[in-house]
Amino acid sequence: MERKFKFSEGEYYHVYNRGVDKRDIFLVGDDSRRFQKLLYVANSTKGVEMRIVKNLPLEKIEIGEKIVAVGAYCLMPNHFHILMKEITQGGISSFMSKLSTGYSMYFNTVNKRSGALFQGAFKAEHVDNDEYLKYLYSYIHLNPVKLIDPTWKELGICDVKKTRTYLENYHSSSYLDYLGVDRDQKLILSKSEFPDYFDKPKDFQEYVDDWLEFIKNGDVNRDSDRSEGSPQ
Repeated sequence: MERKFKFSEGEYYHVYNRGVDKRDIFLVGDDSRRFQKLLYVANSTKGVEMRIVKNLPLEKIEIGEKIVAVGAYCLMPNHFHILMKEITQGGISSFMSKLSTGYSMYFNTVNKRSGALFQGAFKAEHVDNDEYLKYLYSYIHLNPVKLIDPTWKELGICDVKKTRTYLENYHSSSYLDYLGVDRDQKLILSKSEFPDYFDKPKDFQEYVDDWLEFIKNGDVNRDSDRSEGSPQ
């Protein structure tokens, strides 16, 4: 389905896609790490050959100017979410083409399969106000909760401490980077291109804790879910 808007420089977007027929697209840890590396390598005006850099840490990989700014992301077994900003004309479309093609080629080679991996073209929603933009930091980073508590959105969170611990050990998102964990994947993000909602890791933790406590108390409809069309 054709989008009802065109990507514009300086604007924010929630981008997502899932596996064809809702199939899992991240089967093992190496898959997630490969996608994370592609999030960095594909975001460049310069072409980078993965066969050359696949074993290098991100800080050792030379890329050109970035074409998008990534603010947050989360990889789930059968889909992914990315919050990004268009910083060059055509940046998002180019970035997503390189990301999707690169990962599909890797996945099909490793798993000895052929054909499309993703369910059509990537989906995107224009983030048109500040409240929605900040909300996406919780929506994206709390996605993994459904893996241990499938009904948390409907019934509330049963164990906040367990949920927090699980998120702190979930390496396939930018959650740890906002907690201030020093890791290679922090280079994927361009935080300066986004509002400074979280001046310190403590601010981010308090924001997420606020959501967890709110939902624990049964207030699951705190905000209308603007991302209801996102993959489940």
